[in-house]
Order: sequence, then C-alpha cells, then structure tokens
Amino acid sequence: MSTFTDIQFNVKLEQFTFCHYQLCIDDKKINLTFPQLLQLRAKIKAYTSTQNLEYIIENENFVLLFVADKKHLIYLDIPKLLDLKEEIELYFYSY
Repeated sequence: MSTFTDIQFNVKLEQFTFCHYQLCIDDKKINLTFPQLLQLRAKIKAYTSTQNLEYIIENENFVLLFVADKKHLIYLDIPKLLDLKEEIELYFYSY
C-alpha cells in the first residue's frame, strides 16, 4: 500500500506524446511543446533565484506567468512556484 494514495499534488508534469507535455496546475491543464517547456523552465529558474524570491516575498507574494506562447495565464503563489520548480527539475534530472 502506497503512502501517497491520499495526497493530491498541486503541480504535475506529464509527457503524453513525443515532445508534447501536459502541465497540470490545480484544475488547469496546459499542453506544452518541448520548446515551450524549456522556455517555462528558464522563466521559473529566473523567478526562483534567491534574490528574486526575496523581492517577490517582500512585495506581491505571487507571480503571474504567461505559459505556452501566452495562451495561458497562471497565478502562482510562493509554494506553487517552488513546487513547479521542483517538478520541472525532477523531469530534467538525469540519473
């Protein structure tokens, strides 16, 4: 029996075909191509640097982010932003 059966994750990234991915944040599903995923990775990496995180926490405490060639606008508070960073990093982690 798995310990994680009762836990629902807010951020999930899945590959559903070659070079096509689906990002699920809460109830919103966003289809991404590989270049869009790389662009999202670069944006998240910039927002989650130590200096930028401190600035975000001191001011707005959230980030509005356009995703998938500006087709989707997502609202990310600090925990979701860090969850998304971790999910993307785990996806690109090489064993």
